Amino acid sequence: MKIDVTDGLLSDARQVPSPNCDERPDCNDISLIVIHGISLPPGEYGGHWIDDLFTNRLDTGAHPYFSELEGLCVSSHLLIRRDGESVQYVPFNKRAWHAGESCYDGCSACNDFSIGIELEGLDDEPYTPVQYDRLAAVIRSLVQAFPGLSYERIAGHSDIAPGRKTDPGPAFDWQCLRDRLPADVT
Repeated sequence: MKIDVTDGLLSDARQVPSPNCDERPDCNDISLIVIHGISLPPGEYGGHWIDDLFTNRLDTGAHPYFSELEGLCVSSHLLIRRDGESVQYVPFNKRAWHAGESCYDGCSACNDFSIGIELEGLDDEPYTPVQYDRLAAVIRSLVQAFPGLSYERIAGHSDIAPGRKTDPGPAFDWQCLRDRLPADVT
């Protein structure tokens, strides 16, 4: 797995370009990885609905839950599905619209300096081992590609938007992720 820093693309990810992105204020200030959880509709996996949401093609009449998403323009850099497939929506060197109103380490507007990675799942349902394997491999590649990133600057959406967001939720096993990262990570 390799990241081309010129175009910001992950070599073995399926590419589904999202219009919901723009230029970063400072492309050299990529310094945070944010982990999210998503399933559409909630608790259903493997469909095309996440791709549709991130590309503004979601048929909001197709499921009652989707009416809550009407007019929403959001994206993430990457989705890791339950089977480990990676789908990239936004090049890592661009700003994806994943964090919303957020703050990390005293800095607001986390979209400006973060990379958003979605895991297909629910807050209270365990993520799959292959998702942790793939997430750790992606994080290792990101840390190698972008000098401002480190294994210490990884947060959940709930950490940067407390009270507003709960993902990746209590079922996300932070120790399981740390065990898959280099040994010098504390």
